[in-house]
Amino acid sequence: MGERQAKALAYVIAVDMGYGHERAAFALRHLAPKKTYIVANTYEGIPEKEKRLWSTGRGLYEAVSRFKRVPLVGSFVFNIMDELQEIPPFYPRRDLSRPSLQVRQTYALIKNQNLCQDLISKLAKKPLPLVCTFFTPAFAAEEYGYPGDIYLVICDADMARAWVPYAPKKSRIKYFAPTGRVAERLRLYGVRPENIFLTGFPMPVDNIGGLDAAIVEEDIHRRMCKLDPEGVFASSMQKLLVARFGKSFCKFDPKVYRRPPSITFAVGGAGAQREMIGLALRSLAERIRGNEIAVNLVAGTHGDAAEYFEREIRLNGLVGARQKGMVRVFHETSRLEYFTAFAKLMRETDILWTKPSELSFTTGLGIPIIMAPTVGAQEDFNRKWLMQIGGGIDALEMQYMDEWLFDWITSGALARMAWNGYINAPTHGAYRIESILKGEAVNLPSLPLVV
Repeated sequence: MGERQAKALAYVIAVDMGYGHERAAFALRHLAPKKTYIVANTYEGIPEKEKRLWSTGRGLYEAVSRFKRVPLVGSFVFNIMDELQEIPPFYPRRDLSRPSLQVRQTYALIKNQNLCQDLISKLAKKPLPLVCTFFTPAFAAEEYGYPGDIYLVICDADMARAWVPYAPKKSRIKYFAPTGRVAERLRLYGVRPENIFLTGFPMPVDNIGGLDAAIVEEDIHRRMCKLDPEGVFASSMQKLLVARFGKSFCKFDPKVYRRPPSITFAVGGAGAQREMIGLALRSLAERIRGNEIAVNLVAGTHGDAAEYFEREIRLNGLVGARQKGMVRVFHETSRLEYFTAFAKLMRETDILWTKPSELSFTTGLGIPIIMAPTVGAQEDFNRKWLMQIGGGIDALEMQYMDEWLFDWITSGALARMAWNGYINAPTHGAYRIESILKGEAVNLPSLPLVV
């Protein structure tokens, strides 16, 4: 199966609300006309009325995410919003198909305000399957009688009832599930089994390297050697690692791996983690100046975060280190530029610090995840999933990062997490989704129901 399609297989539709929904669409853009995904709340020609409806929701999401930091009141307001996205306990297994308040609100916007009608009517003139990474366009397409197949990509390790339509047993919407827990959860919400596909979360094919994952294997080979400088993990797993990568795996020669390990700090879509990154930069400053660790500061499209990082670089005496490339700031003016730069950066990254958003699935590339505090119910479940597969760990006090981070490197702990993520987390979501759209079998192993 080729990594680029001459013929478009689907319209890929995202929303500009945080980064997660667009990140999934970015990884699937090669399936779409002109290799471009559609953003349902900002596309060219969107009616002003629809734009205002979407803007209200997006503004509320980002404002409340930032407002959570305000003592007492912030947490109270955030918890009210979070309850709308509640994920009920999985056990005991039971019928959870009753529509939630958020489902009813979504359908009210579609039926009473004609939300997404303009976009769906335009696409219906030349129908292709729809692959949506947010539920509203999928619900609208079904409600308006879109003539093509409708697919919905779930972007977290577990999911709220909000992602399933009002009458799931009658619905024709099909689901791409990133984890076994999501596949099982969809059944509890009433989705018919034949409409559930366990694919894994889609990641950019340029980070995978085909069905044999040639790029993933090349990157993790190099990464694990940097993350296990004493050979602690490798010595305990020698036979398995040699069988996987060959007898030349990790000679532990520092001359071969001249550049030190790199850690990437990623600010989320609402831009709410920068102060924690500032603490880490202060803690690691001496290590950075000593060429012991390289740091990437990802501001995304947040200009204020980029300015904050530049200021911290100056305050911590790291201007010289920046000139040497030991500290880098990544700030892009558009989301497409950001996702492109971030995908490229992941090939150079040895450790990723992030809140457990959809970036949790990046551990499948063999990247250990150090987790910032969660924001919302979905991230709580992403954290549990990362811990369960062994691909991530909670960050400790950021002001002491210069100590605990290097303990984790010296002991081989981060190399172990890189290996666990590589082995246990799915990497080929984009390929599986492509094969389903084409109606062709794909030569990949079945995914386990990691719950």
